[in-house]
Amino acid sequence: MGATMVLAAGALATPAAAAEPAPDAWVSTNAEGYYRFTLPQAEVHELVGVHPSVVELQGNIGPAGTWSDLALDPSGSAYQGGFGPVEPGLYYYTYTATTADRAKVSFREPSSPVAVTSHPEWNTFFVPGPEVAWMADVDGGGEVSALTYRSEVTGSDRSALVWTHPEYDGERGRPAPVLYLLADEAQTHQEWTELGRVPQVLDNLAAEGSLEPMVVVMADVNTADPRAELVDSLVPAVERDYRVANEGRRQAVAGIGTGAEAALDVLLADPGRFGSVGSFSGALPDAPLTRATVNRVNARTDLLRVYVGNVLDPAYDATEAALRTLEAAGVRHQFDGVDPDQGGTWDTWREALHDFAPRLFQQGADDGPRAGHLPLDGPYEPPAPGSITTPHVDENGIVTFETGTQWADAKDVTVWGNWAPNGAWFRIPMEKVGDRWRLSLGPLDGFYYYRYVVDGVDHKDPVDTVNTLTGVSPLYVPGENDRLLADVPAGDGGDLSVLTYHSDFAGEERSAYVWTPPGYDPERAEAYPVLYLNHGGGQSWGDWVEVGRAPQILDNLSLQGEIEPMVVVMPNGNVPDYQAELFGNIVPATEAAYHVSADPEQRALAGLSLGAMNTLNTWLSHPGEFAYIGAFSGFVFGTPTFDADAVNAGTTLARMYTGDTSDFTYSFTMSLLEMLESRGVEHEFDGPTTGPHGFDTWQLNLIDFLPRLFTPEG
Repeated sequence: MGATMVLAAGALATPAAAAEPAPDAWVSTNAEGYYRFTLPQAEVHELVGVHPSVVELQGNIGPAGTWSDLALDPSGSAYQGGFGPVEPGLYYYTYTATTADRAKVSFREPSSPVAVTSHPEWNTFFVPGPEVAWMADVDGGGEVSALTYRSEVTGSDRSALVWTHPEYDGERGRPAPVLYLLADEAQTHQEWTELGRVPQVLDNLAAEGSLEPMVVVMADVNTADPRAELVDSLVPAVERDYRVANEGRRQAVAGIGTGAEAALDVLLADPGRFGSVGSFSGALPDAPLTRATVNRVNARTDLLRVYVGNVLDPAYDATEAALRTLEAAGVRHQFDGVDPDQGGTWDTWREALHDFAPRLFQQGADDGPRAGHLPLDGPYEPPAPGSITTPHVDENGIVTFETGTQWADAKDVTVWGNWAPNGAWFRIPMEKVGDRWRLSLGPLDGFYYYRYVVDGVDHKDPVDTVNTLTGVSPLYVPGENDRLLADVPAGDGGDLSVLTYHSDFAGEERSAYVWTPPGYDPERAEAYPVLYLNHGGGQSWGDWVEVGRAPQILDNLSLQGEIEPMVVVMPNGNVPDYQAELFGNIVPATEAAYHVSADPEQRALAGLSLGAMNTLNTWLSHPGEFAYIGAFSGFVFGTPTFDADAVNAGTTLARMYTGDTSDFTYSFTMSLLEMLESRGVEHEFDGPTTGPHGFDTWQLNLIDFLPRLFTPEG
């Protein structure tokens, strides 16, 4: 994430409560699950000390929890931005201003309590939902208290947090079993509650009856001697202040990173000291595994379970090496498999704890990996620096971007892509590797488009010499999503050609992409129906091909038998008088070059944004010229004079589309629908498409629209 200056940290919050933080006053939400961030410019300038060049929200908001940037654009007296619908889960974020010299200054809303005391410039928000009910707040859960103890290693006071089960009684009964959770070297004990949501995870397990009544200690033992810190300082302090078991079979330890390494170190150095051990993204200490040691470990250890994220987990190779060593030495262990959804993140470790804790101090748990987890067959070999033409996609959807050396002197480089929820745009920071910039993220699934942002300036990927008509480059990652956007086998789809025609109105030769269906026969007796498909404002005749994936959509729908064989023309609509261009140049040139029908019943007109506006105006002003009309995020400025009866008589299907409230044309489309209704113009509208003003929305609109064309049902 890079080094940043921290402002407006405020006083540290008391960590014992583990309650949800009060809302950030700059954040608002709506019923659709969109989060909106509105920062008063004057307040930001006072916090930062200068008028910044850029203000962004930064957080684990990207795909698979990737740290990403959302631009907050100046609007009136505020910086504003938003995204959504936001998937259920825990999010942590900060605001960051970039100054003219590209320096970064991070800050938070000053009146909000510090939500993440280990990162006081951060705040958090939790989005509830059925899939994260296991980490939501629970009434009547356990208690979290603070423990201060004297470290025999450092000679100073240190702190930990202690969760006690709702049934815990410190005065009577059998001492409770205890689990020690150890943080990584870059973490603090507070992160177990702030980002790990350990109290909520444990409360839910306790409420469902799947957790032994236990005490859980959240600490970090990152000192010169972590093992001594754990065994000689922390454990005695816990046993002094809490009624916990002191026999190994009823003691467990687990950790993240260096915390995991400390837990494994105790396992090998003092077998049986803890009867259960968990390694979350950890490495095996460099210690000899003698036969005697292995025998003691196997005899005195009830559970040794290993967890790791996907290849983006920094501990992936270390975990693979540890598993090989344990297997070769004959140490009994369980491996949860590779979590394919995320790397070394709190999502990974939180889920690991949710799996690990119910296995403690009881019998009968399945020793296999969780469903969907993958084997770890060998170390990960990322593409060597300088060896890839970006982007590189591996078999599990991990994508690696790498620049050339042309930006070796840049201060910051990000990859801008439509990988925010529903196709909105986030920038993801790259890391400097030698003279190149690199980013690996994922897993991704489906179609994306991207470009680089170098010191705040947009750049198309220089390696992409195929897609030359737009400012972005395509990225398709095969998987479960967006299968209609995938390439079909070579030779199975239609043909894509370029139609060159003279524009009398533009005074130049112009081009259009033309898709013809599989088996297109220019000599067949019956002419083909034709769809004229328009791009939006600021776009070109290449956008439906290079960004919209229209040829792939047509190919897939055609092979599935979902659409009538048709010709689709994607022309250049950048002309002051669109209707004159359409009727005077585009249509005649198409009919001269392709075997298409001139019958209005066999003609369709559609478009997105400005192309939808042109479509609508043409439809109303020239009734009967096109029997099929599709408007994607479109409306009319200044309703043209039209005859509603003539429009209805000449129209077989008029279908309107819009994105949701994140589509800036949403309200205009709603006004369009009201106007059509009031004027008695027949049309269809099935409600908003979830998504913004972008191709993710318009692709869905096109997929819905195409099968309705030139059919008896309309």
